[in-house]
Amino acid sequence: MELFLQLWGGCFYLSNKILFSLSESKDPVDKNRIKQYAWLAYIVGAPAWIILLIGKHDWIAAAVETGGIPAMLLGLYRSRFHRDAHVAVELGVKYATYGFIAIGLALSLHHFGGITALSQLLEIGVTIGFLLGTYLMTQSNPKGYLFFMLMNISMSLLMGLQEKYILMLQQLVSLCFVIYGYRHSMR
Repeated sequence: MELFLQLWGGCFYLSNKILFSLSESKDPVDKNRIKQYAWLAYIVGAPAWIILLIGKHDWIAAAVETGGIPAMLLGLYRSRFHRDAHVAVELGVKYATYGFIAIGLALSLHHFGGITALSQLLEIGVTIGFLLGTYLMTQSNPKGYLFFMLMNISMSLLMGLQEKYILMLQQLVSLCFVIYGYRHSMR
């Protein structure tokens, strides 16, 4: 079952990064269509990651992945309809994301009795990279790619520590596409 979850989550997350990077070299109409698929790929892959992370008591990362779903839905909405969401929706997404992070951090602190494990520090790197990267990407700010790099490196190290080598490799391949996307976005 774990192998299936690694393949499921890894393939869809890698697809997300590939599609984001490819969208940078397209005209605006194609860019939005490709970004729609990128946001959707993340949403489809999220359940596998959440199950795997909870199984290893990576509470912070699991909460971030769960809390990221509303942001991905917002990104999908924006790329589909080419406009900002209602202020209440924007605030709801923001508070849902922070709420899930607070829950994950509280569970982690309770489970480990504080910040006592390297995995927790890596999860914090994943959190910072994911949240800032996703927020900046929903704003079409290419600096989001820089934070995705932090996220990919942190998650790759975390998956390596847990001997989930398929996901570790997927994160490293994703990093290559994030770098490619960043370079193209800066042109």
